[in-house]
Amino acid sequence: MTQKDAKTLDKLDKQAAKIIQLFSGAGCELIAPDILQPADVFLDRSGENIRQRAYVFSDLDGAELCLRPDLTVPAARVYLRNNPQADQPARYCYRGPAFRYQSAEKSGVNPREFEQMGVEFFGDSDCQAVEAEVLVLTIEALKTVGLKDFSVHIGDLGLFAAIADKIDMPARWRERMKHHFWRPGAFRDLLSSLSDGTYGDPDSNRMKVLDEISGAGAGDITMAVSKVLDAKDIPLAGLRSLDEIAARLAEQAADRAQAPLDTEVVSAIGDYLLIDGPPRESLEQVEAIAKRLGIDISAAQQAFTRRLDLAQERGVSLDKARFSAEFGRNLEYYTGFVFQLELPDSNASGQIAGGGRYDGLLTDIGAPKPVPAIGCAIHTERLLAAVKAGDL
Repeated sequence: MTQKDAKTLDKLDKQAAKIIQLFSGAGCELIAPDILQPADVFLDRSGENIRQRAYVFSDLDGAELCLRPDLTVPAARVYLRNNPQADQPARYCYRGPAFRYQSAEKSGVNPREFEQMGVEFFGDSDCQAVEAEVLVLTIEALKTVGLKDFSVHIGDLGLFAAIADKIDMPARWRERMKHHFWRPGAFRDLLSSLSDGTYGDPDSNRMKVLDEISGAGAGDITMAVSKVLDAKDIPLAGLRSLDEIAARLAEQAADRAQAPLDTEVVSAIGDYLLIDGPPRESLEQVEAIAKRLGIDISAAQQAFTRRLDLAQERGVSLDKARFSAEFGRNLEYYTGFVFQLELPDSNASGQIAGGGRYDGLLTDIGAPKPVPAIGCAIHTERLLAAVKAGDL
């Protein structure tokens, strides 16, 4: 956290008190998640943006820990500690520091220790209703403390998943697309490789192994990989076992034997990624792409429209919001609707708040069954600075 004088601390406390009062009125219980967290969930499920910037270390018992880089995962762990069977809904709010590495030249704009406030809703089954509620609640929080000029940026990973589920392609390609969709660059590279049938440098060790094992049967693949690695004196790299490497290479060999993705499908997905504009107009473009592909995604379209309608019923029109088809907030655990509240004409430091749906996270950290979950986080120091700037 940047150094703050007593006056700034007092203003942050008063700002937080107003927001907590708003969150409490929405039925949220105030919690204080641990600052020290197990590192594995953040490293496995948060994405490269968090993985590369987390403060990770080992304690004297050898356990790998980290200073929490955000409060969503810690809040989810509180939920499971309070409700091990994951069978009861809960609404939490929080305030506290988070920690992410920033280079020295950026640490003044994006401090290495910064404060977050937010809410996390677990177990609400009416997805669109609670998504609209969390979005509106976040908007109200910013307005409650005096921020007037900000924009709303939304996305929907579930909308793309609905399209991918209906396209004729191998199931492994479908899952890979959905897994990488939140990372635009990686997703476009994947789409390119599936469409042109190229999977890397033909002279690389990996491609040499693929050439050698292409005729091996499913039961012989591990032995075939082992023989090739030994014969070519190729060492195992990383922490993966031989079986894990063999399974991955078998999948890649199957990709090479598969006909490339249909050019019309590639073109349609490429056009989908370019959709960027007002939500309802954007949905019309999505509908046109679905029609072009001959697929029915009406359930996802109806959910998208209902979310907009429910937000409007709560007093927030999203007609001037920006929908971006490839927007995923750079966090791997998001699975559906995502949003960000941004200052006009701003860069990353102008992102005041954001959140989204993350239905797969709870099972990753030990829940016995999937739990619908959605939340938001507010960067309180940026918010205070933006409110002060608006008063000038």
